Amino acid sequence: MTRTASASILLAALCLPFCTSASAAAGDDTINPDRPGIAETSKVVGKGRVQLETSVEWDRRRDDSSHQRTLASPTLLRVGFGESTELRFETDGRNIVHASDPATGQHTVTAGWADTEVGLKWQLRNAPDEQEGAPSLGVLLHAALPSGSRALRGHGLRPSLRLVAEWELPQGMSLGVMPGLGIDSDDDGARYGYGVLAASLGKEFSERLHGFVELAAPQIARAPHGGTQASFDTGLTWLLNKDCQLDVQLMHGLNHRSPDLSLAFGLSVRR
Repeated sequence: MTRTASASILLAALCLPFCTSASAAAGDDTINPDRPGIAETSKVVGKGRVQLETSVEWDRRRDDSSHQRTLASPTLLRVGFGESTELRFETDGRNIVHASDPATGQHTVTAGWADTEVGLKWQLRNAPDEQEGAPSLGVLLHAALPSGSRALRGHGLRPSLRLVAEWELPQGMSLGVMPGLGIDSDDDGARYGYGVLAASLGKEFSERLHGFVELAAPQIARAPHGGTQASFDTGLTWLLNKDCQLDVQLMHGLNHRSPDLSLAFGLSVRR
């Protein structure tokens, strides 16, 4: 078993007591994680709340020059310090990358820790508190720090800004849209701008079971800077109680710049 899988299983085991505890007090909202999917929720965790969202993720990328498989442990910690604001710490965690050259058969393994992002989320509007049909709105401001292992570390401070809009639709449906902008650096250290766009359609099958489908472009950039990445993903979430949720996500890349296939299993808990 890899270190990434072992660490994630240990973290899940430590979180399970929270999942089997009593439900939240009357009047509390149900947990609403940002995972799974690219499009995030407009809501914050609430003042005094701490919420952990973690997962094990495997993806595969193949082209004529390389075959690559990556195991990662994306994790997000959300800390509420106001009724409409939260502090966020996010990382892809431990990464293990297996790469092989189909022409020569040469195989390499790269292992290390991904960079950490620090951010803020503001909930600008909560739809139930406003006029019917209006979306819930949130803004996320993040900055990725060059804090990871040498092989996985980015260059300099990389800020991003995203807007989230969510609509409640009839028959248990919901729609989320997330446009955004960011600044990154290529391998030579040159700075460039990129766009983000994701749209997610959700369905409530029962009080506990929800599903979604999503189209996402986590990077919209010019070809010299990695080009545009695009994917289709779908998944299910299962609410264990008001403070604990399990999820599974399957993603398929829509172009050669995106992973061909990605599978993730996640756990979200709050206190």
